[in-house]
Amino acid sequence: MILKRIVLLLVLLSVGLSGRAHDSGNFVASDLFASMRSGDKAALLMVYFGTTHDDTRARTIDALNERVRKEFKDLEVREAWTSRIVIRRIKAQGVERIDPAWALDQLEKEGYTHVVVQPTNLIEGVEMEALRREVRAMQDRFKDLRLGNPLLYAPEDYEAVIDAIVRNGVKDGATVWVGHGTYTPTTAQYAMLDYMLEEKGFMNHFVGTIEGYPTFDTMERRLRASGERKVLLMPFMFVAGDHAKNDIAGEWKEELEKRGYQVHVFMEGLGQNPDIQRIFIEHIRFTIAHKPIDILDKKKEYAAKKD
Repeated sequence: MILKRIVLLLVLLSVGLSGRAHDSGNFVASDLFASMRSGDKAALLMVYFGTTHDDTRARTIDALNERVRKEFKDLEVREAWTSRIVIRRIKAQGVERIDPAWALDQLEKEGYTHVVVQPTNLIEGVEMEALRREVRAMQDRFKDLRLGNPLLYAPEDYEAVIDAIVRNGVKDGATVWVGHGTYTPTTAQYAMLDYMLEEKGFMNHFVGTIEGYPTFDTMERRLRASGERKVLLMPFMFVAGDHAKNDIAGEWKEELEKRGYQVHVFMEGLGQNPDIQRIFIEHIRFTIAHKPIDILDKKKEYAAKKD
C-alpha cells in the first residue's frame, strides 16, 4: 500500500500545465494520502448532471468513468447525478442513479474516510454552486473531503479546452460552439471563451448559448459580419442530449437556415472527446495533491500582519 501511494504521488507531481496553473493564490500543496492511517479508505465520486439518452450516456459518462478507473486504480470510483428530474425519469426506465448527497452518505457508511468529488460541470454556474453547498454540508463526516473544479476554471483550462475542440471545427466556413448558458453572472465565462478564441486567431469560431449570454442573436450578428455562410453547429455540452438534439439540431439549425446559412451539426458531447476527458483527469490529480485556501483565513493573516 505504501509503495502504491508513492507511485501515485509521483504521478501527481507530473501533472501538466493546467494543473500547476492553479497553484498560485487559491491553493496550497496538500497530499490527500499523507494523512491516511491504517484502516482509512479513499474514494473518488464522479458527478454528472445526467441524461435520459442511453446513446450519449454510454459515449460520455460511461466512457469517462471507465477511463478514470484505469487512471486511479487505487481509488474506489463511484458515480452521482445532480439532476433530480433526470434521475426520476430514468428510474421509470429501470435505471437507478443517486444524487451526490446520497452517494456521500453511502461512502461514509461503508467506511470511506478520504473522498475526492469531481464534477463534470463546464463552468462555475448554479449547478456547481449547489454541489459546493452539498459537499460543504457533508464536510465534517469525513477526515478529508475535497471538491474538484469544473472544466473551465483557470485561464489555462480555457486554452486546453480550445486546443481540444478547435480541431473538430471546419476550415471552410464557421464553427459555432453552442453552450447551455445560465441566468447568473457566470454566463460571462462563455463570453470569455469567445474572447479567447478570437484572441488566439480562431476568427471563424463563435460562441452562443441557449439560456444565457452570448445569445443566439449576439452570435448571429458576429457570424453575419464575418461573411461566412457555411456553419457547423457544435454542442458545447458534456453530453449531446435533449438540448443538442432539440435546440441545436432543431431550433438553431432551422433559424440559421431561414437566414440563408448552410448548416450542419456536429452531434457529439464534450465527454466523448479524449482530450476533454484528460482535462478532467488532470483536475482530479490536482485536487488529490492540493487544497483550496479559505479567503477568510487569508484575510485574517492580512489583518495580523503589520504594514
